Amino acid sequence: MLEIEEKDFEKQVEKGVTLVDFFATWCNPCRRMAQILPDIESELEGKAKIIKVDVDKCEKLAREYGVMSIPTLIIFKDGKEQEKHIGIWQSDDCVKAIKKYI
Repeated sequence: MLEIEEKDFEKQVEKGVTLVDFFATWCNPCRRMAQILPDIESELEGKAKIIKVDVDKCEKLAREYGVMSIPTLIIFKDGKEQEKHIGIWQSDDCVKAIKKYI
């Protein structure tokens, strides 16, 4: 999983399916989500990528995508937002959602 900066965001989500995890280092539910993400990544077998965006470092980006609570996970396909989930997203449910766009 790659933690990105604002300047790299568009390039990361422009092609294919990408799950973006908007998080903060001080957020306990975000830490729990971080433990689930590797399971999601292995289940996807390289068909989609996962990137992380620290809302404290990328405030403008978080505002742009309406992130009001964290963790917020957004599925993008070819640069367009497809689906948003707020809170911890269980692995099976998240993978099922992502697979709709692969």
